[in-house]
Amino acid sequence: MKKLTGIFLCLLLLLELPGFSLAATSRATATPPLYPEATLAPDAGVYDPEHPENLEPDQLYAWSAILVESSSGEVIFEKEPDVLRFPASTTKMITCYLGITMVEDLEQIVVASAEACNIPDDSSSMKLQVGEELSFMDVLYGTMLLSANDGANVIAETVSGSIDAFVRLMNETAYNWGCVNTHFNNPHGYTDPAHYTCARDLAIIARNCMQNDLFRQIVGTQTYTMGRTNLSRARSMTNTNELFNQGTEENPNKYYYPASNGIKTGNTDASQYCFVGSAIQDGVELISVVLYTGKRARWADTIKLMNYGFSQYMSASPIDLYNTNPITIETSSYSLQDTELGKLRLNCVATDPALAAKAVMVRRRTTLENMAQNLRNIVLIQYSRDFKAPISVGEVMGTMTYILDDGTPVVYNLVASRSVAVRENIPRTAEEIWQDTYADPNPFPPLHSDFIIFALGIALVLFILFRLLILFIRRRHARGGKVPDVRSRYFK
Repeated sequence: MKKLTGIFLCLLLLLELPGFSLAATSRATATPPLYPEATLAPDAGVYDPEHPENLEPDQLYAWSAILVESSSGEVIFEKEPDVLRFPASTTKMITCYLGITMVEDLEQIVVASAEACNIPDDSSSMKLQVGEELSFMDVLYGTMLLSANDGANVIAETVSGSIDAFVRLMNETAYNWGCVNTHFNNPHGYTDPAHYTCARDLAIIARNCMQNDLFRQIVGTQTYTMGRTNLSRARSMTNTNELFNQGTEENPNKYYYPASNGIKTGNTDASQYCFVGSAIQDGVELISVVLYTGKRARWADTIKLMNYGFSQYMSASPIDLYNTNPITIETSSYSLQDTELGKLRLNCVATDPALAAKAVMVRRRTTLENMAQNLRNIVLIQYSRDFKAPISVGEVMGTMTYILDDGTPVVYNLVASRSVAVRENIPRTAEEIWQDTYADPNPFPPLHSDFIIFALGIALVLFILFRLLILFIRRRHARGGKVPDVRSRYFK
């Protein structure tokens, strides 16, 4: 009963996969082809490479596609991302990752078994022979750069002891990563009705794999030389990622993409051409997936997606945001010869450059622009001194603090961008005079000019008040005892 249920589910799956049709299995019906070519929709708009931000789903050849920002996993662009597709050799991403993370000694010598070398004739391979001894590291590189099915089998046996046990590990890992539309039935991706995934799940797998440094190194390698073995000479291999290929001066490759740093190609009749790509530019890393597309269209589709993503996203540090709208303060007591009228811009300098390097935000351009205009919403600014001249260039005027996601504070100094000279012969304030007076150990106030002027000023005010008071008293006394005449305004 379980076998019948499994067969029924496989048939239902095949009905959903690209190009599959029960009618197509009949010799009486020769058309349409079992796996039609991926083409643009007849009503698709014309793609303008000068304006990648205007990309539309119909402008991709791929039947399924997705683009995500690597650090957050945020989806930037998608086209039928959850439709089930055959993944072909993009399967080898998770195979290689498990080989890297589950094998302790990556330089150990492994032996190619008869089962590992038993692959279909139309498989891509490292041409391993039964009993061949080679380093596990060479197997990892050969599996990814040559898309070797025999290499994937060797990884599976090295990690889990058998291919079946490794496939169970693949499915468990993918499920734990959140891949709900994925089921693997082999470690290499050769077409199998029970071996399927979707663009969204492949992006999740790629994002997790790219967090491993060795995986990034392997998929970012253009050429690799494998050492000689007991049965073969040394072999040189070239990455199948066409975005790495610069071409020649006479014949440049139009699909060369300098920002590309991985990841994996794939193709079978059932899957057509696939590619899971990664690219990094100005601190922004993107991951793209195109499934069921053309041999060259996969490169064109990937470039369209990447350019769209880079037009939407950018990276910035708190210093970058600050420099778009730096703080300018108004100083006091500045020299009358100051051409900037005491205005002083404060520069932002990291106190710990290594820690500040972690304070990089990858966001949509509009989000970062809004953050720059409202910087005080994400940082704490504190001043450590007043703004009175004199001020020396480089002098610390305050601090700006940004908190990382893990709660670590990143501190930046706000320093004077220039010197501000004090005005000559500036009158001293009453506060300064009193401070000097109380700070003087002499019990008698010092008779310097500022104090004399201040004292004379107070004396003059008191004298005037005294004179006014005397005058008021005299006038009142002079009127005493006199009766006013009602017929006039004068006293008699």
